[in-house]
Amino acid sequence: MKVSSAEFIKNYGTLADKALQEAVTITRNGRDRLVLISSEEYGRLRESYRRALRIEDLSDEDIELISKAEVPAEYGYLDELIKDWKPEE
Repeated sequence: MKVSSAEFIKNYGTLADKALQEAVTITRNGRDRLVLISSEEYGRLRESYRRALRIEDLSDEDIELISKAEVPAEYGYLDELIKDWKPEE
């Protein structure tokens, strides 16, 4: 659901309740500016954040598991997307 910031201010209670069920995008001058979501959804998103590690911080067991990892068959098509990709220099 998308609403203007003026509409959000006028209907805060109703739209805050709506955000418990679905994300409410708040726009300003026609551009997306904020998204209101429930605290439960926010917590779920925070838990799913990826954490970056330096290779030096990986254990031998981690490295072993990574070396044995396989891409699930349903994602095999992604190999085609990057087949000819070259990093920018």
